[in-house]
Amino acid sequence: MTASLEKTRPGRTHWLITLYAGGGELCDGYILSIIGVALPLITMDFHLGSAMAGLVGSASLVGMFVGGLVFGYVTDLIGRQKVYLADITAFIVLSAAQFFVTDPWTLTLLRFAMGIAIGADFAIAGTIASEFAPKRSRGPLLVVMVTMWSVGAALAYVVGWAMLTTGHDDWRTMLASSAVPAALILLLRFGTPESPRWLLSKGRVEEATQVLKRMLGPGADVAELEEEAAAPTRYLDIFRGVYLRRTVFIGVFWACQLLPIYAITTYEPTILASLGLDHGDSAYLGAVALQIFFVLGSLSGILFVNRGRRALLLWSFALATVPLLALSLLADPSPAAVLVLFALFGLASFSSQCLQAIYPSELFPTGIRATANGFATGASRIGAAIGTWGAPVVLGHSTRLAMFLAALICAVGWFASYLLAPETSGQTLAESSAPGTGSPLMETS
Repeated sequence: MTASLEKTRPGRTHWLITLYAGGGELCDGYILSIIGVALPLITMDFHLGSAMAGLVGSASLVGMFVGGLVFGYVTDLIGRQKVYLADITAFIVLSAAQFFVTDPWTLTLLRFAMGIAIGADFAIAGTIASEFAPKRSRGPLLVVMVTMWSVGAALAYVVGWAMLTTGHDDWRTMLASSAVPAALILLLRFGTPESPRWLLSKGRVEEATQVLKRMLGPGADVAELEEEAAAPTRYLDIFRGVYLRRTVFIGVFWACQLLPIYAITTYEPTILASLGLDHGDSAYLGAVALQIFFVLGSLSGILFVNRGRRALLLWSFALATVPLLALSLLADPSPAAVLVLFALFGLASFSSQCLQAIYPSELFPTGIRATANGFATGASRIGAAIGTWGAPVVLGHSTRLAMFLAALICAVGWFASYLLAPETSGQTLAESSAPGTGSPLMETS
């Protein structure tokens, strides 16, 4: 009997590939969130103004723009496995180098370089995990993978808070600490097989067959995947025909998700302190507590992702808007109310984070899947970088104004998703990536 990659139940190999890809997401979340704990100390140590502090905080996001745009395409050209290992190696080296910086500009350059590596990892993680995942399990598996980002962010806040003493130099150890999880993930990723879909797209049929046989047994063959075999890698294809609409969609919805999330998580202790949690370490402890709700929100996607990708995205944007709008309208909320509203925002906004990996992987064929993933990663970071760089300036003027702008961005995300979001639940990658897939609003020429 022929074994099917699309119809099989997820086994040990599926879970290991998902978790190892998620390990990169964990490192991404750790690296991008530890700066939120360290930045107040960096600001004091280097006597930074709000503009320079914003530059340090957003440098990695600008790097992700470059890394996503370049290395998604490189991944489609040379293979998933090579980039998969190289970006984690860069995490280790650059993390350790941060310990030795002596000025804010060097730190900014290192954070920018780390962003390039993170952008590459974002492009590859969802791509490789989705290409191994069975049809019915793809959504839940990618939920687990993306949740690792929230776990990494939570871990960063716990470790950062534990490292706080009385010295301004604590930030060096905080930033360098990301080398530890990166080294562990690098060791685990060795031995990950190349994607059989990518091998087929390059005409390497025998290698693809061998990978499938190792995963599924001697009855496996590549027949069900051969419709994707003729999949050339051309960057401009993501801007042609229906794929242009899909590229616009994933870039816009991803940016609208990330802008408020990064602006809030990067400056979470500062925001919480400005809203009344300003006694001792209460702002840091509040930030740590909120990370738990972000993880729970991300995991909640398992309950909804197979019931409808489009519905999950629309409800997530709508529900995330409400607590942010409340924070902008309340003149003097209690600390308890602040924490509850931010927890609700985290539950709502993070519930659809899995779609950042799912939609780019499902809407584009193998030859340009990582390219599209990388472009969406890069394009979405433009908004995130603007939000992170501008957040100190807006927060310096008014925290309530910052919350209103965040709510407005969520509303824009809802409207764009209403117009453009397709439904791809229950489809194979070949079906969901074919021209004509999705909502009439999205695919009508």
